[in-house]
Amino acid sequence: IKYIPRDIEDKIKDNLNQGKIIILYGPRRVGKTTLIKHLYEQSTKQYLYLSCDQGRIKDQLVPDELKLKEVIGNYQNIVFDEAQYLDDPGLILKIVIDSFPHLNIIASGSSSFELAGKVHEPLTGRNLQYYLLPLSWNELHRLYGPINLSFYLEQALRFGSYPEILQYVANEEKINYLQLLSNDYLYKDILNFDKVKDSRKLRELLLAVSLQLGSEVSYNELANTLGIDRKTVEHYLDLLEKTFVIFRLYPFSRNLRSEINRKVKIYFYDLGVRNALINNFNTLELRNDSGALFENYSIAEIIKKNKNELYKSNFY
Repeated sequence: IKYIPRDIEDKIKDNLNQGKIIILYGPRRVGKTTLIKHLYEQSTKQYLYLSCDQGRIKDQLVPDELKLKEVIGNYQNIVFDEAQYLDDPGLILKIVIDSFPHLNIIASGSSSFELAGKVHEPLTGRNLQYYLLPLSWNELHRLYGPINLSFYLEQALRFGSYPEILQYVANEEKINYLQLLSNDYLYKDILNFDKVKDSRKLRELLLAVSLQLGSEVSYNELANTLGIDRKTVEHYLDLLEKTFVIFRLYPFSRNLRSEINRKVKIYFYDLGVRNALINNFNTLELRNDSGALFENYSIAEIIKKNKNELYKSNFY
């Protein structure tokens, strides 16, 4: 599949050479590595690519200035891909930027809750954060032009907008890919970091949320349905949100306490993942949830834009 230009490319380019670390968050398989490599290869700049999920690389990246200098050498552009696998990514990145402020550094991570938790305090004031999510409507428009957009809109509602899905022609291939994605990568970050002991309940929670798409959701009702306590429900939803599977939309209220305690709406960043969970990839005219799909897609587009603009979203 050819390279797909992404909306945040120019923002990242503009903020290189600013003495700050660029941190790129996003779910697995969404194109973070592809985007980063494209940024440097397009400019023909030499860069050092460090895949932090490889044991050999991870063992060399320790919080020691001299050892880090040995790894970096004379490179001016450094990429720490999947940085959440480092034992102390925040401290390592802090030492690098403090010791070598002339370097351009991009760090990526798929599990936001792990990477953000380890980098937030050490890198306060030293980093700029961006989010790469499934393809936006604007990105599809640039890729295909206005003539074919109605077709690709229906495809996005049924099969989602992960870049890799676009290389498949047959529906069966798309379904197989999404089932693999939802059964493996969807839970990988959470389970790898031992944040969830009962993956079955996690899957049941996702299924329950999938079936209530577009409706206000009660944490207490979800807890009763699944036979777990409310705190566990909220904890699981928080992990799923931080790993970019879902996002919650809270009701607008001038009273923040009231806003927090009321019911929420839960949507998916990608509808292909949601449809895989309920095993329904039917065309829109054969579905009874078409309205909810349109609602989810429209709101997700706003959230994608707002996430990099730092705006807050609510529903009335």
